[in-house]
Amino acid sequence: MAGGVDRYTGCDRFEDVRPNAMRRALAIALILAFSQTVGGCAAVGITMLGVGAGIGAAHHLGGISYKTFTESLPDVKRATIAALRRMAIEVSAVERMENGERIVAKAADRDIEIELESLTPRTTRMRSVARQDGGLLVDSATAVEIIIQTEKALTTSTQA
Repeated sequence: MAGGVDRYTGCDRFEDVRPNAMRRALAIALILAFSQTVGGCAAVGITMLGVGAGIGAAHHLGGISYKTFTESLPDVKRATIAALRRMAIEVSAVERMENGERIVAKAADRDIEIELESLTPRTTRMRSVARQDGGLLVDSATAVEIIIQTEKALTTSTQA
């Protein structure tokens, strides 16, 4: 088919189609190869989901969630306790630690640990982790939800 119009492609010559088809095939092969390398990487997917959804909490590879609030430590602590109460999560202990406080709680088969660290008098960093089955598995969804509910409680208390 050296000359004329190809009835399937509408091109003058069949050879004009091949470079585009080869580029397309190469692009598909690269996409498939890339997807195979990151397909099982939960941390990448969770991070992308978090950024895309605008959650505002950073995820560590181990499922620990963090957020820094522009609020004092006592205000964030009150909001965190209120959020846990709203979620019907039982607080087991509140412990003092260097530069902050640790809240230990329990929900079903999850052990929850929340650390509140005072960075400045008006800035508090929150670290939330929910461990399942004695610490073998980490439930990052619950850890993030605690942060979201704390943020809602802070917003509610500042509006009142």
